[in-house]
Amino acid sequence: MPASGAVTRNTLRQQIAGALRDEVLAGRLRPGQEFTVKQIAEQYGVSATPVREALVDLAGQGLLDSNQHRGFEVHRFSVEDFRGMIEARSLIVDGIFREGGAPPAHPATGAALVSVRRRAEEAARAARCGDLNVLIGYDLRFWREVGALVTNRYIAEFLDRLRVQSWVFAVPRLRAEPALGEWLWSDHEQLVDAITGGDAAAARALIAEDDDLALRWAERLERRPE
Repeated sequence: MPASGAVTRNTLRQQIAGALRDEVLAGRLRPGQEFTVKQIAEQYGVSATPVREALVDLAGQGLLDSNQHRGFEVHRFSVEDFRGMIEARSLIVDGIFREGGAPPAHPATGAALVSVRRRAEEAARAARCGDLNVLIGYDLRFWREVGALVTNRYIAEFLDRLRVQSWVFAVPRLRAEPALGEWLWSDHEQLVDAITGGDAAAARALIAEDDDLALRWAERLERRPE
């Protein structure tokens, strides 16, 4: 068993990484913003070691860039990066739901379905209201739980990483949208119904609508220079 100090440090590392990830997702840490290990350690009142480990973890997830002698900065994703994320997501989902790949509803998934439906209701409500602050967290939790239902954990983790990155790109730009609601997908509950009923075609079509909406928004961004 590891020493208790190692467990504490590892937990602290995860907490710091989670807190900073939330700051990036919310757009409070903006693309290109620079900071050092020392600054973050002082901000959270902790030692440098777990902070450095947390920042390295986030760099490994593609959210931060490490700059030699200058610390770290929030990664700048381009419209082309965003389009690539959505296209990659689409290809993977096509594979998951191909030939009736959606899992049938059965008692073993009952508790998981109750949980994912709760996430779906909250995410859909936030999307319809245009509340990004609420939507981001519920949407990510929703898709994580959907991934756990329909595919293996390696694919689910990769899809989660893509969705986190796509939100990091989208959030600061969505906040500037005058008609925000037009660009927020809100069919989370319908997707749960399709998965519960084992309807792979319907699930695939609903997810494709989400991806198509994101790609249309990307095209709009390209026509509107930043």
